[in-house]
Amino acid sequence: MTEKKVRGFATLTPEQRREISRKGGMSAHAQGKGHQWKAGSEEAREAGRKGGSATATKRRPTAE
Repeated sequence: MTEKKVRGFATLTPEQRREISRKGGMSAHAQGKGHQWKAGSEEAREAGRKGGSATATKRRPTAE
């Protein structure tokens, strides 16, 4: 069996990944493309509900 080579983000330290992610987020907001939490916790609650329901749908058995 051959060993997989570690590539891309896997080669970076957690600090390096965090810094790259931070720069990407700052760039997106500077371009006006970053997400703004306008409705506060209600918007976050709705997003969590949608994400949870999508996952639950995948887990349901198709035949019983």
